Amino acid sequence: MLRAMASLETPRAVDAPAPAEGGVWRAELSQTIRLALPMALTQLGQIVMMTTDLVLIGRLGDEALAAAALAHTVLFAAFSLGMGLVSAVAPLAAQAFGARRPRMVRRALRVGLWATVILGVPTTLLQFRGEEILVALGQNPHSAALAGRYLAGMAWAIIPAWAFIALRNFMGAVNRPEPALWITLAAIPANAVLAWLLIYGALGMPGLDLFGAGIATALIDAGMCVAAIAIACSRRPFRKYRVLGRLWRPDWRLLAKLVGVGLPISGALLLEFGLFAAAALLMGRISTSAVAAHQIALQVAALLYMVPLGIALAATVRVGQAAGRRDPVGARRAGFVAIAVAAGFMAAMTLIVAATRRAIPHLFLGAADPHSAGTMELAATLLALGASFFISDGLQAATGGALRGLNDTRVPLLLAVLSYWIVGFVSCVWLGFAMNLGAIGVWIGLSLGTAVYAALLVWRFHALTARHYLPAVPALT
Repeated sequence: MLRAMASLETPRAVDAPAPAEGGVWRAELSQTIRLALPMALTQLGQIVMMTTDLVLIGRLGDEALAAAALAHTVLFAAFSLGMGLVSAVAPLAAQAFGARRPRMVRRALRVGLWATVILGVPTTLLQFRGEEILVALGQNPHSAALAGRYLAGMAWAIIPAWAFIALRNFMGAVNRPEPALWITLAAIPANAVLAWLLIYGALGMPGLDLFGAGIATALIDAGMCVAAIAIACSRRPFRKYRVLGRLWRPDWRLLAKLVGVGLPISGALLLEFGLFAAAALLMGRISTSAVAAHQIALQVAALLYMVPLGIALAATVRVGQAAGRRDPVGARRAGFVAIAVAAGFMAAMTLIVAATRRAIPHLFLGAADPHSAGTMELAATLLALGASFFISDGLQAATGGALRGLNDTRVPLLLAVLSYWIVGFVSCVWLGFAMNLGAIGVWIGLSLGTAVYAALLVWRFHALTARHYLPAVPALT
């Protein structure tokens, strides 16, 4: 027993030379990329499925695409609330893994699945009131009706999608994120075929237009969730955690810990998504073309954002594991490596988007159409403006992930209020309407808010890790 306990410490021999500083940073970079790559590809796969849906919906016309954009504002506002809670599975499980406490890893996943069901039922029901919500927010009744039809199908995707995120975070926390990628890669073509069948009524299927797009997404998300559960229960190394063991057992203390860490994440996500949702509503007060152009440019930004988000997930795991093994220097190093990788990737993507900004809108609206020419030109302009915040968007994602690895989520929530709403939203309204810049002014406001948030988060991570802050791993009960 004493030998087993001593092995957990794994001391370095006295005569063994300390690794060179450069070698340590290179090793961290290698580990981060190895972990982040499948996570980033999984995130890209998720957004590819959404983009595929929007491309198929875009063939129905500008009105359908604008309605989908409005529907997403309602859906994401609700979805981000639960996504923050299940995101807390990653730091709690990673810290337990770093501390070599497998039972705590399982408990972290278990309370995440509990939160999925407890919050998922009322959130699902809320989506069926999407049309009324949009009308109350001043949107065109016809567009609101189309958006409500889309939400009626999408509503059923919420619970399985959250559960898949919780399972994916568990897999990443134990350094095995690949199965989530395999599931996502299989889901991409299945989603495209099913959406095509249900939207247009191909091969004898009923043509359900926007409702069919929503139902297709729900069916695919349910299949992904079932596949993730099957792999977690049957394949190594996941099965040793017995992830469904004692699933019915109350775990209120850890659930409270999950809420304490996850609820501020939800709040920050709501503030971020809320700003972009508010921007979409502001676009709705400008014109239908502005809404469609905004959705195209935002979808490209979201596609690029998936890679820094995958890097952020890796940062949460790497920082969390270092915190679990009580290694403050390793936690700081892991965070800054992830931040540098995210910034470098987004700098490269900025150049690519700037060079292809006029070709991108054609992917969403098809061949040249006199009615869509104005939308395409505006979308190209917004993409050029969007390039100004791609790097800061990557920075805030990676730094936020690193802070979550330290369970630091409350201060970032306050910083999100300042950045997104006091700076970002006020700038959107003032530049877009008071200065008569329209859609262009709204996007400049988005850029300002994102840049301020990124700078404040980097400062926060530096301040915490400079004084070797580490969170406490929850005790077993």
